[in-house]
Amino acid sequence: MPTPTLIFVLNGPNLNLLGTREPAVYGSDTLDDIAATLSKRADEHGVTLDIRQSNHEGHLIDWLHEAREVGAKAVLLNPGGYTHTSVALRDAVAAIGVPVIEVHLSNPQARESFRRRSMISAVAKGSIAGFGTLSYVLALDAAARL
Repeated sequence: MPTPTLIFVLNGPNLNLLGTREPAVYGSDTLDDIAATLSKRADEHGVTLDIRQSNHEGHLIDWLHEAREVGAKAVLLNPGGYTHTSVALRDAVAAIGVPVIEVHLSNPQARESFRRRSMISAVAKGSIAGFGTLSYVLALDAAARL
């Protein structure tokens, strides 16, 4: 029996507060709602998801390394606030050799100036932002086609 295609979905700081955190910016869907939507779409693509969230930079880095170790096909990464600050997360994305798609619910380019610089974009396969939960679905569709 063939090994299922695995895609990691990694969510960074404060994403555990989705649904109640600034719904005008991030929408009303919770992280569980997003996971349920992605799981349905993953079934349509015949892929398996490993969905995780952490408020700790080191966990995200360890999970990126794990994605490489287990042979994940791709990683969907919403780095949250680390998007703009983490050289270490950027270096992990660059080092693993697994396509990483940067995902954002809101459009960082339409927000505060400090959010307009991504440490991740230059080393990601691509970025999808500004479409709420649909950003994750579009990223999954792209990852499944890689």
